[in-house]
Order: sequence, then structure tokens, then C-alpha cells
Amino acid sequence: MGEWERSELNKVLNGVDLVAENAPYPRAPITEALIDIRVTLPERMTVADLAHVNIGEDVGYPQRRNQFAGEARIDIGEQLGTSTRQSHVGYTFASSDERQIVQVRLDGFTFSRLAPYDRWESFREEARHLWTLYRSVAEPASIVRVAVRYINRLDLPLPMDDLTDYLRTVPEVSSDLPQSLGSYLMQLEIPQEDMGASVLLNEALLPPKDADTASILLDIDLFRPLETPIGEEELWNLLDQFRVRKNEVFEACITERTRELFRDA
Repeated sequence: MGEWERSELNKVLNGVDLVAENAPYPRAPITEALIDIRVTLPERMTVADLAHVNIGEDVGYPQRRNQFAGEARIDIGEQLGTSTRQSHVGYTFASSDERQIVQVRLDGFTFSRLAPYDRWESFREEARHLWTLYRSVAEPASIVRVAVRYINRLDLPLPMDDLTDYLRTVPEVSSDLPQSLGSYLMQLEIPQEDMGASVLLNEALLPPKDADTASILLDIDLFRPLETPIGEEELWNLLDQFRVRKNEVFEACITERTRELFRDA
């Protein structure tokens, strides 16, 4: 039995079901979902070539914009100076309602869906269709990194006795210090050894939507660098596994009290 299967079996034996989408939340807190595939392209490939990727009005993405990457340089000489420049690295396509965004770049492909999020199956299939259009033009020499990222906004009611009433992964403040928080930003990188991947978990206080709410960012970025070639079916099977693990991480970070907020349609 492999590590992945053993991990799943252990959850069953322990009576733990952490996959939220078995019972979808009517008020899911997802503000953006992304599938990101980083690649190396043949040396002959240019940004001008990427302009021929057939993502446009015909497939529901009529808005195209140039995409740039910034680069900073420190010059050390008689005088210390800095300089910045922008490089044209690809294009961004947006749907008419700007809720779905595709990036085609010299270093890879990203598909994102803004709220309201529907379900993994439709999100995945749209990403796969658009990836196929990108791949047919860019002809990647290799895939070097894959990721699934979900950005959540948790709007929690006030007053709140303790942040741990709603979150199981929180910053711990010394008991010798005041326990109230004006702001916080926490980042954890948690290896997922059975998958050869890592979770980058970001939490932060956000501006609240009203005076009766505390708003928390819960950003789950599950990624894996790839050192060996990966086939098309293997790629999408891996992303399916990432979706399951992402759900487990999300459920592991929240309490039943928080779940009730998402179930309240």
C-alpha cells in the first residue's frame, strides 16, 4: 500500500471525514480558486507566439491584456543605486463577467475562478480545456511545478471570546502579553511528505465588512515541484488528489462553529 492510500485508510479508521465537498457548503467562503502549471518552453518560443493561443471571444474570454513581470536590480559602483524594469511575459484573458481569468505566460499557465465558486468538476474541466489550447501553441518541454490554491474569506461574528472558537490554526501569544490582536499575518509551510508536496498556509486579518464582523484570510496553496516528466493524465490525476488534500487542510483549520456559518444558507 502506498503512502497516499495509507493516509486515506488511517482517516477512515480514525473516523475522520475531512472532505468538505461531500456535503458542499451553501455559503462557501471561497473568494478565488486557482490551478497553476509552471513549465519550461522551447528556446524558440516568444511572447509573440503566445499571442496565437486561441483563447478569446470564441471560447468566452473576450478581454485580452498584456502581462508584465517586474524585475529590480541593485547597482553597486561609485554610487549605490537601484533600477526596475518590466518584461512582457504573456497575456491575461478574462471572461465577460471577469469572474474567470486565464494567464498564458512564458513560464506557465494559470486559471482562476472568482466567487461565486461552483464545484471542482466544472472548474477543473474548464482549466483542462484552456490548458490544452495553451499547450498546443506553447509546446512545453517540461512541467516543473503544479499547484492548487484556494483563497477564503472567513467573516466571523463579533463579539468573540477567543479566535480558537473558530480556527484551529492560530498565532499563539504569550500569556504575559495582552491577548487582543490589532492585526496579524501568519505563514506556515507544511510538508505533505506522502505526496511529495507542500502546503503554504497564509492567515491574516482583513478589513471587516462591518463593525459586527472579524474577517480572516485563509489562503491554502498546495504545490509540488516536479523533477521528472509527467503525462497528461497523471497531471490531472495529481490535481484531483491536490483538491482532496486542500479540502482536508481547510477542514483541519476550522471548527464546527465555523462550519455552521457556511451551512446557514
